[in-house]
Amino acid sequence: MEIRTMLPEDLSQAAALEAACFGSDAWSEQALEQALSDKNALYLSCVEEGRLIACCGIWQSFEDGDITNVAVEEGSRRKGCARRLLLELMRRAKLCGVENFTLEVRESNLPAVRLYEFLGFTVEGIRKNFYRDPAENALIMWKR
Repeated sequence: MEIRTMLPEDLSQAAALEAACFGSDAWSEQALEQALSDKNALYLSCVEEGRLIACCGIWQSFEDGDITNVAVEEGSRRKGCARRLLLELMRRAKLCGVENFTLEVRESNLPAVRLYEFLGFTVEGIRKNFYRDPAENALIMWKR
């Protein structure tokens, strides 16, 4: 398992993974491509045997970092990939001046909520009907 900065050649696999994980809330390949060119964004890929199995990203605004998405293919979940990706993402973001991290997660996604809590995030609010298909609230989590 290799964790590296997302490359342009990862975009089609990343968009397909986003679609599989997030359905109508997924980012398109074009949106991911725009994110790669943004100087305030960082996206990482987790690659295994030449295949992208997970990705995540962050947008920096001064000392705050908004973790925008964490996508892991179903067959690779609960193997530590998301934890490793997030730790590396936060490590790199701290080098760029990020001190605080935030993210939204579906209320029903208990494995993800537990992972974020393990990493030091706490629930600090709710965004009503943040997600579509199915409609669901998002927990707003912060790590300060």
